[in-house]
Amino acid sequence: MDYDVIIAGGGPVGLMLACELRLQGVGVAVLERRTDIDPTIKAGSINLPTMEAFHRRGLLPAVEQAQQQTLAAMKAMPDGPRPVGHFAGLFMFSDKLDESALAVDGPAAGLGLVSQQQVELILAGRAAELGVEIRRGVEVTGIDVDDEGVTVHAGDLLLRTTWLVGCDGGRSRVRGWAGFDFPGTGPEITGHQAMAEIEGEELLGRGWHTTPYGTYAHGPAKGRILTVEFDGPPLDRDAPITREELEASLRRVTGADVRIGEVKTATRFTDNARQASSYRRGRVLLAGDAAHVHSPFGGQGLNLGIGDAMNLGWKLAAEIQGWAPAGLLDSYTTERHPIGAWVLDWTRAQVALMRTDPKSRALRSIVADLLDTNAGTTYMAKKISGYWQGYGDDPVVGRSAPDLLLADGSRVGDHLHDGKGLLLGTAAELDSDRVITLSGDCQPLLIRPDGIVAWAGGDGLHAALQTWFGAAAVPQYAA
Repeated sequence: MDYDVIIAGGGPVGLMLACELRLQGVGVAVLERRTDIDPTIKAGSINLPTMEAFHRRGLLPAVEQAQQQTLAAMKAMPDGPRPVGHFAGLFMFSDKLDESALAVDGPAAGLGLVSQQQVELILAGRAAELGVEIRRGVEVTGIDVDDEGVTVHAGDLLLRTTWLVGCDGGRSRVRGWAGFDFPGTGPEITGHQAMAEIEGEELLGRGWHTTPYGTYAHGPAKGRILTVEFDGPPLDRDAPITREELEASLRRVTGADVRIGEVKTATRFTDNARQASSYRRGRVLLAGDAAHVHSPFGGQGLNLGIGDAMNLGWKLAAEIQGWAPAGLLDSYTTERHPIGAWVLDWTRAQVALMRTDPKSRALRSIVADLLDTNAGTTYMAKKISGYWQGYGDDPVVGRSAPDLLLADGSRVGDHLHDGKGLLLGTAAELDSDRVITLSGDCQPLLIRPDGIVAWAGGDGLHAALQTWFGAAAVPQYAA
C-alpha cells in the first residue's frame, strides 16, 4: 500500500482528519484539487465543540491570534446587549440569556470569531508540522474498491490505500463512486452571499430582514450581503456569479434602489438537505459535507465537519493499528449521524420561518415572541453554541469532558494534545500507551482521545476501557 489513508479533499475537515491520523502515527495523504485556500465567503465563526477540539490539540494560541485579527477588522460594536446568535434572522441578545445555563470553564470559552479561511490556514500549518503529505492541484478522478483497499485515480496517478475518506464537499464524487445512498429533501430557495461595493448601501437596514419577496442580511462588515429568494433552486449552480445577478437579487428582495460595483467574493447556495444513511461503506468513509449537506443558516456546517474528524480520526487509526475493539469504527456513524440529522432539521426549520406566505409569517411572529424571553433565548443559545451535543442520554458519560483545573495548574485539555486517552482520579495503573494516567484528588474520569467522557466513577471502568481502548488497556490496581 502507498498509504494507510488517502483523504480526498483538503478543506478544514480533510486537514483536521489528516492531523488526527498523523497524531496517531498513521500514514496519510491529502489530495486537493485546488492549489490554494478557497477565498469564497464562507463561515465566519466556530462553536464551542470546535473550540474545545482546538484546545485539546494545542491550537488555541493560533485561534486567539486569528480572533484578534477578526476583531481588529470589525467596526466597534454598538453599545447595549450583544447578540448571541440568530434563528432564521431572528436575533437573540445577551440581556435575555441565562449565562449560568451555558457555563463553560477553561480557555475555550469566549472564543470563536474566526473565519473558515483562518481555520484552514491554522490546520494547514498544523498538518505541515505533523508531516502530513498534502498534494495540492491533484484531483481524484476515480476509485476502484476491493476487500483489501482502494485504488485512487488522480489523473495519470494511481495510488493505493487501505482506506479512503471522502472529504470532498457537498457534491462529493467519492460518495457517488462508492455507492452511498443520500436521502433527504430537495431545494426550494436560491441564496446569494457576497462581499461587494454597494452604491446606495445606506438604504439597506443593518442585520437580517424579511420582506414580501424574501430575506436579506446586510453586515456586520461593510459590503457583506446575503439574499434568499423562494423561487426554486438555481438553474446552474456552477455558472459564474455575475455582478448583474447579485444586483438583481438584492434589488428584488430589498426593494431598494441599490447598485452593485466590484464583487470581491460571492457564492450561490440553496437548501438541499441530505445525509448519507451510513458514513462507511467497506473501505470508504465520508466526513463533513460529503456525508451531509444543508443550507448555511445557523452556521453549523464547518463545526459539524470538525466534529466528524475528531470522532473518526482516532477510531480509524485504531482499526489500522489492529487494536480497535469490535464495533469501534462503526460507532463513528452511530454517534455522528444523529447530530448531523439534527443540523439538517435545524436548517429546514429556519427555511420554513423565512417563507413569504401568510402562514409562515404568522408562525415567524410567534417564534419571535418566544425568542424574546429568557427561556427562549437560553434554549436557542444552547443549540447554536453546540453546548447540548453529546452521544447518548447520560448527562456526563458521552458528553464533552469538563476542562478541570488540576492541582499542578494545568487543565484537562492540556493533557490531550497528543491524542491519547486520559484517566483521572483513580489508583489504577495502566500498562498501555493508549491512555495517560493522572492520579490525584480530582473527579474520576476516563476521557477518550476526542475529549468525550467514557466513564465517570463507580463501577464500569474495566468495561469502558475494553469498549474504547481494547482489552490490553484494562488496569491492574495498585496495592
